[in-house]
Amino acid sequence: MRLSLSFALRAAFALLIGTGVLYFGSAYAKAPNKPDGKNPASLEAERGDWSRWRGPNGDGISYETDLLTEWPEEGPPLAWHAKGFGKGMSSVAVKGGRIYTLGNVKDKTALIAADIKDGSILWSTEVGSGKNPNCTPTVDGEFVFTVTHGGDLACCQADTGEVVWKKNFGQDFSGKMMSGWGYSESPLVDGDRLICTPGAPGALLVALDRKTGEKIWESAVPESLGRKGKDGAGYASVVISNGAGVKQYITLTGRGIVSVDAATGKLLWHYNDVANGTANIPTPVISGDYVFCSSGYGDGGTALLKITKDGSEVKVNEEYYFPAKEMQNHHGGMLLIGDHVYMGHGHNNGFPLCVDLKTGKDAWRPGRGAGSGSAAIAYADGHLYFRYQDATMALVAATPKEYILKGKFKIATKNGESWPHPVIAGGKLYLRDQDSLLCYDIKKK
Repeated sequence: MRLSLSFALRAAFALLIGTGVLYFGSAYAKAPNKPDGKNPASLEAERGDWSRWRGPNGDGISYETDLLTEWPEEGPPLAWHAKGFGKGMSSVAVKGGRIYTLGNVKDKTALIAADIKDGSILWSTEVGSGKNPNCTPTVDGEFVFTVTHGGDLACCQADTGEVVWKKNFGQDFSGKMMSGWGYSESPLVDGDRLICTPGAPGALLVALDRKTGEKIWESAVPESLGRKGKDGAGYASVVISNGAGVKQYITLTGRGIVSVDAATGKLLWHYNDVANGTANIPTPVISGDYVFCSSGYGDGGTALLKITKDGSEVKVNEEYYFPAKEMQNHHGGMLLIGDHVYMGHGHNNGFPLCVDLKTGKDAWRPGRGAGSGSAAIAYADGHLYFRYQDATMALVAATPKEYILKGKFKIATKNGESWPHPVIAGGKLYLRDQDSLLCYDIKKK
C-alpha cells in the first residue's frame, strides 16, 4: 500500500536519532531492557562504553543517566582536547578505558587507540592506504574491526593494535561501492560472526569468522534489485531484525533495502523505492516487524515496511512512502523513541522533524533548528544530542509533544564539516573533528 501524503513545505527541520524513551510533561520514561535483562546498551552504560557506531544496538541510544538536562550558554565544561588523529569523518568507539578511531595519517589509514583520561594516543596501527576514512571501529572483546575508504577490512588486537587478519572487499569479494566516497560501514559482530557489505552481485553481504576472517557465507543477489539507485554497497551499517519471527540482517545498499537470512545469507526480500542515485546513507531503524528507512537527494524518500511470512517465504509490505521533497534523511541518521521517529528532512539540512512511526504523520516540524547544515544525533537520558554541520551542538528534549531546545553551544574546533556522530559514554560527550578529539563533561555535579 502506498500513501501519497503531501506536507506543506517548511523552512526548517532537523536530524534526530534514538530509541527507548518517552517524555510525559516533565517526567521521562525509559524503555525497559530486553526480557532477559541483558540489553547491550544498558550493560555498556554501566561500564561507560560505546563499542561501535550508533552504540551496541546500532540505534544511537545510550543508557547513560544523571546527565545535564540543560546547558549553560557557553556549553558544558571541556574536559580535554587532544590532537594527532589525522583526517577523516570517522567517529569513535569507547571500550575498556580506550577510545578507538580511524584517521588518515601521512597518507596511510591508521587505527588509533587513545587513553580515555586525556586523549593521549596509546598506539597507532596502519590498516590500509588511500583516502580519508569514514568507518567507526567496532570493538568486541579482544578484537577491533575496521574498514578503510578503499575496502580494507582489518581485525586487530584491542590492547596492542596488532593486526590479526585482513581482507579487501574488492580483491577478495569483487566488491564495489555505489559511488566514490568510499566504504563507510561499521562492521557488525554477531556472536562468532562478523557481518559486512562488500557490495558484489555474488557477495552483497558476507559473514566471516570473527577470529580468523574465514568466509561462512556470501549473499548472492539477482542481476536487478530495481531501477532506482546504483549497484554496490551503500553507506549504511547492517542491523539485526527478527521480523516475522525470522532472524535477518538488514541494510541500505545502492539499490535500496535488502534483507538476508542470518543463518545462510540467502536474500529474503528487497525494497527499491527508497534508493537514490547518489549516496544511500542512513542506517534503517528496526522495530519488531517494521523497518523504517530513508535516503536523501532528489530521488530518495522515506518508507515504513512491514515484514510478513507466508509459509516459508518472508515478504515485505510497504505501509507508506513519502517522496524526497516531503520526507528524507540526507545523513546523520534517524532515531525511534517510543512510537515516534526523530529525523532530519532536507538535503544538507538538519531541520527537526518528529513523526509517528506507524502513520508517518507529523508530531512536530518547528522550523530551523539551533544550527545549520546536516546534523548527526545521539540519545541519552531523555535528550537528543544534535551535532550540526556548522559545529553547533544542541540539546533537545526527547518528546513528541513539542520541540524543546534545552541548550546549545559552539564546539571548540571546526577543522572541517562537523559530521561525525556524537558519542555519549561514561558521563562524557566525545566529538571527533578531523585531527582533533574533544571530550565534554556532561555529568550532573
